[in-house]
Amino acid sequence: VQLQASGGGLVQAGDSLRLSCAASGRTFSRYDVGWFRQSPGKEREFVAAIRWSGGSTYYADSVKGRFTISRDNAKITVMMRMNSLKPEDTAVYYCAATSRAILSTIRVPSSYDYWGQGTLVTVSS
Repeated sequence: VQLQASGGGLVQAGDSLRLSCAASGRTFSRYDVGWFRQSPGKEREFVAAIRWSGGSTYYADSVKGRFTISRDNAKITVMMRMNSLKPEDTAVYYCAATSRAILSTIRVPSSYDYWGQGTLVTVSS
């Protein structure tokens, strides 16, 4: 599975962005997908994840209510809508895929086997 994240950019606080994670590989629909982010000097942190069926989604407390993750298995794409962006959301955002995460590990970066190259989101105050 190869992943490519896109949609980042420079926005002002309160604006919205939509990130996309495009995948190659016909088995993508069987993978859970997560979004993570990393800012300079900080560890990579979990943002959101969605099960392969789309039936369950998970969010970090810091983005709950503002970000929405969704997927279109027909288009082998996972999207994340980010509303009410804050300066602290500034980071490189990565999408990742896994076939082995369980509830207790879906927020853990090491549970993911495939990673995209990242897309930079900068939120100015």
